[in-house]
Amino acid sequence: MLTNAEKAVLFLLSLDEEVARPIVEELGEGEIRKLRAVASTMREVPKDALELTFREFLDRSHAAVAVPRGGLPYLRRLSANALGEERARAVFEDGVTSPLTRLERALPEDVAALLEAEPPQLAAAILSVLSPRSASPILFAMSEERQAAVVKNVGRMTQVPAKVLEDIAAALAANLPTSDASTLVSLDGVAKAAELLNSTGKTSQELILGFLDTEDPELAEDVRQAMFTFDDLARVPSRQMRILLREVPGERLVVALKGATDAVLEAVLSGLSARAAALVRDDLETIAHAKKSEVLAARREIVSTALRLESEGQLDLGRGDDA
Repeated sequence: MLTNAEKAVLFLLSLDEEVARPIVEELGEGEIRKLRAVASTMREVPKDALELTFREFLDRSHAAVAVPRGGLPYLRRLSANALGEERARAVFEDGVTSPLTRLERALPEDVAALLEAEPPQLAAAILSVLSPRSASPILFAMSEERQAAVVKNVGRMTQVPAKVLEDIAAALAANLPTSDASTLVSLDGVAKAAELLNSTGKTSQELILGFLDTEDPELAEDVRQAMFTFDDLARVPSRQMRILLREVPGERLVVALKGATDAVLEAVLSGLSARAAALVRDDLETIAHAKKSEVLAARREIVSTALRLESEGQLDLGRGDDA
C-alpha cells in the first residue's frame, strides 16, 4: 500500500509541468521537503497501485504508466518554476549546505578541534567544500603536520560523498537533514588546494609545498601551477614582468600570447621596451594559426619560469604575502 505522501508524489510527477506548477505554488517549503524525501526513494510502482491512486485522485480507472516521469529531478524543476531557483535550492540542497553553513559560522578553533579527531581524508572533504575564507583559518588552527596532510588529501580529491559531509557536520548539529549516501559533490581538488594555500602566507606555503614535494611531487607541481596561472600575469607589475621576460624566449612569448586576454597582453607588453612591444604586436598579427596545444604548452613554460624565479627569490608575484 502506498502512503498518502507517496500517492501525492506519484500524482504530481504524472502531471505536465504547466499543470503541476500552480499546485506546487500552493505548497509550503516544508511540504516540498517531504515530497523530495519520498521522490528520492521511489522507483517503480506496481500498475495496480497506480490505478488505485488515480481512482482516488481523479475518479477514473485508466491504466497509467509504470514509472513516474522524471522522478526527483522533475520535482526539483517543478519547484524551481514555482518557487524560484533560490528557494528551490534551499529546499533541495539543504542536506549538504546547511551543516556546512554551520561549520563556516563556527569558531575556526572549534571546527579545527573537531576535524583533528577525524582522519585527514575526512577533514579534507570538509575543507574542500568550504569557501577559502572560511577553510583557511580552520586549516591553520591545526598543527603544521596536520595542515600538510589535509592539503595533500584535498589536492587528490575529485569527488566527495555527500554523506561524509553530513557525518562530520553532525558533530556540530544533532538534527541534520539526511541525504542519499550515493550523492556526490563534484570539485576540483587541485584548485581547492591552491585556493587554500593562496589565502595563506609564503612561509606556510613553502612548508606545505615542501611536504608535498616529498609525499607527492606530481601533485605538488599541479598545485603550484594552479596557484599561479597564465591569466594571473595580468596582475604582475611592470618591474617584475621585466625580470620574468628576460628568461622567456621571444618566439615562445608570441605563441603564448596568441588569444590572450587584453589584460594579460597589456601587462606583458608593459614589461618590454616600446620597440620590443611593437615587434610582439606585429608578430601576433602575422603569426600563422597556432595549435591550442602549442599555445597551452608555451603558457605553461612561462608560468613554470615565473614560479621558478619566485622560488629562487628573484621574482615577486605578490601572492600570499606574510603579515
